Amino acid sequence: MTDGPGTAPPLTGATALLRVLRSEGLRHVFGVAGGKLAPLLHGIAGEAGLRYLGLRHEAAGPMMAAAIAAAGGGVAVALAEMGPGALNLLAGTGGAAANHLPLLLVTTNQHRAAAYPHAGLFMDLDTTALFRPLVKWSAVVSDARRMPELVRRALREALSGAPGPVHLDIPHDVLTQPCAIDPRWLDSPAESWRAAEGPRPAASSVAQAAALLASARRPLIVAGGGAVASGAEAALDALAERLGAAVVPTQMAVGTVPTDSPRFIGQGGIIGGEAVLEAFARADLVLAVGCRFSSWLWDERGPLARPPQRIIAVNIDPSALGGLVPHDVAMPADARLALEDLLAALEGRSIATEPGWLEGLRATRLRYEARLLPADDGNPVMHPAALAHAIGAALPADALATYDGGHTSFWSNDLTPALAPRTRLHEPGMCQLGFGLPAALALQLLHPGRMVVNLTGDGAFGFTLQELDTARREGLPVISIVHNNAAWGVIAFGQSRGGKAPFGTGLEGTDYAAIARGFGCHGEVLTRAEEVSPALARARASGLPAVLDCRTRFVPHPCMPAFGRMNRYGFEAFAPPGAEPG
Repeated sequence: MTDGPGTAPPLTGATALLRVLRSEGLRHVFGVAGGKLAPLLHGIAGEAGLRYLGLRHEAAGPMMAAAIAAAGGGVAVALAEMGPGALNLLAGTGGAAANHLPLLLVTTNQHRAAAYPHAGLFMDLDTTALFRPLVKWSAVVSDARRMPELVRRALREALSGAPGPVHLDIPHDVLTQPCAIDPRWLDSPAESWRAAEGPRPAASSVAQAAALLASARRPLIVAGGGAVASGAEAALDALAERLGAAVVPTQMAVGTVPTDSPRFIGQGGIIGGEAVLEAFARADLVLAVGCRFSSWLWDERGPLARPPQRIIAVNIDPSALGGLVPHDVAMPADARLALEDLLAALEGRSIATEPGWLEGLRATRLRYEARLLPADDGNPVMHPAALAHAIGAALPADALATYDGGHTSFWSNDLTPALAPRTRLHEPGMCQLGFGLPAALALQLLHPGRMVVNLTGDGAFGFTLQELDTARREGLPVISIVHNNAAWGVIAFGQSRGGKAPFGTGLEGTDYAAIARGFGCHGEVLTRAEEVSPALARARASGLPAVLDCRTRFVPHPCMPAFGRMNRYGFEAFAPPGAEPG
């Protein structure tokens, strides 16, 4: 590309970046305006295909970008000014890394004459060193002519194998640097630069796995985030039906098996109830699809899937195979393609599943569900299960939800119907409190006509409630429903069980509905479960972002003991006798 009379304005580093993002189909950019970012922000303003949201804190940017990926919206960009702006990206980046969600981080820095190595100006920061532990790949763009190459490599790294965040640091003079670049580097479709589809499994592995599946008496399928990322839910359901297998979705795969399915026995791992633990205890074969067996699938002995069970593992990341659980058959493959090949290999074969296997687990699940709802004990303060059940009953079938908060998410996980994948977002990898509101805003961006609710605890909500301002400015009518027990509830409960008075756990005296109104949003205080449905209707009718401040009490979820045992893994083997985990 050359410059001259009558031609388009010359490219700069900033416009070259945006042109490549356009050709790659990226649609969302999140950030906080900064002086050194000005060339890039001005370019974004002229890009009709990009939606930019100006946030109140950079930490929300990676949380929103991760939610865009989790919800099937592709890769999004989180921007930050140099120095403290980049530091503020770290919290959300950690969540994306832990949950294997792709996003592109773009930071700016000092001009090239004073950076790498830095000369001592204010806000100096070796940003690549800062992000290196949290991203799959990081680079400095030291010349605008390399922008297409480095952007495409960053996206290839973000989307290849186990997905994850990537980072480009661009000195501010590179953003304004004129450059001439061949249009083929700028405008080629994404398929020219990276694989469009994941690998199929080896035929020999499919044959081995099919033989094990056909002979299993008590098969169990665990569906992880990889099953969602590959769009494997139809093949997953067909295989489970063919085998008569129960299915346990992890927290990253909620909705891959609808909660009203006859094959659903609980979700989210050990917080999913008694049928999940029974299934792992009795299964003779476990098929793990896009699942890494994180600690949500552990007890004090380690991963719940263990020998002598036969294990079949499918994961697009070869390094995840055999990492925590030894396998009988390993398939480094795309989850959907692997399940489709297994279905084909099982065609015409007899299946040995024990009669009543799935039905027994379903009966355990239904008994567990019946015990979740509290009897009326005369306590005037809402039970969290009563609130969660009222929310689940009031939500439209197509509503979207985020689950935020340490203990609130347990109740939401059990009592919020989940009928499809990508409609209920957890943050299980880093357990970053406060992700719920930014993630809900991302869901609302992708689905402007649907109800989006952020189901959160009061402690978690406090981390990012300033983004209510973003929601109001950008016309995103997300409804935050706060389980407000006026405390860091789990911590206070744990301290009291240790025989000590709760210390540093009180959060009393805050009116979150009033805070919402201060941001120009709709806000109400609720004290009874029967108020939830009409309050949701009023919130939605307002057309504004809304906060329903629901006054609850802390009641331990029935799966708290299992959660505690998960946290003891490793401690049992190495601690001195009589010691207690911290």
